[in-house]
Amino acid sequence: MQSENLLSHVKALLDQAAVAEGAFHHAQSGTHLLRHHATTDLNATVYRPLLCLILQGAKQVGSSARTLTVGAGQSLIVSHTLPVISRITLASREAPYTALVFPLDLDLLRSLAPAVSPALKAPTSDPFSICLCDTDLGLADALHRYFLQCEEEETRHLLGPITAREVHARLLIGQHAQVLQRLLWHESTASRIFLATKEIQTNLSETIVVGDLAAMVGMSNSAFFEQFKAVTGTSPLQYQKDLRLLKAKDDLRTSRAKISEVAFAVGYESSAQFSREYSRKFGRAPRQDRQLQAAD
Repeated sequence: MQSENLLSHVKALLDQAAVAEGAFHHAQSGTHLLRHHATTDLNATVYRPLLCLILQGAKQVGSSARTLTVGAGQSLIVSHTLPVISRITLASREAPYTALVFPLDLDLLRSLAPAVSPALKAPTSDPFSICLCDTDLGLADALHRYFLQCEEEETRHLLGPITAREVHARLLIGQHAQVLQRLLWHESTASRIFLATKEIQTNLSETIVVGDLAAMVGMSNSAFFEQFKAVTGTSPLQYQKDLRLLKAKDDLRTSRAKISEVAFAVGYESSAQFSREYSRKFGRAPRQDRQLQAAD
């Protein structure tokens, strides 16, 4: 019942915003709501730490090496910033794909973590930073209450933060607990890889030296490479390349900079190489992509 209430509420919010298709940023709650009436082609994007609840329909999401299928009544936790490939696999006019994305506050999770029972701190065999579970009914209920509280200014400011804290707390003690706890543990492999990914993101245009990243997080080169791929689903060099290309795609859409300037800004020294790799990843040359975006 809680999931049905949440689905009805999200549908109502999308209808109120006149969003028939696509994504909608619900400013009052800070969430993103999605609705699609048909399946989609593969789409490359960047996921930052988040909770995603699939309320209706289904999708596939993952890296080039690892793909998960998630359907109605299930949820994803993404613990690291990841370049991902996704596509909606189940949607129709009668039952559109519907989902909500709740950004995670890692500082809030860290503040709550010391209260988590040590019994939950068991090791897990899967280090991948996307975790798929059935949605806990208590979590769905908390999210529904959060949306209701965000409708009025007074309850949004007084009760909303309390319920957002409850959502984070439920994640730390629910089915998603292990993937979040191992990220928050000091000196865990997941936390070390998190620091490495943050370093790559901060210095996106600089050349990666894997040995320097490994030394920074206190790991041998071989262990670092192996664990980086296990956590992110890709190698450090491919991780940087994917982030560079996705950043360039966004810059082509939001700026009027020349294509060569966009390429150099994300670290490419050759416009020709940038165009080749961009076309390989997105199926269109940068110039074609910009023209299509301008026509929208």
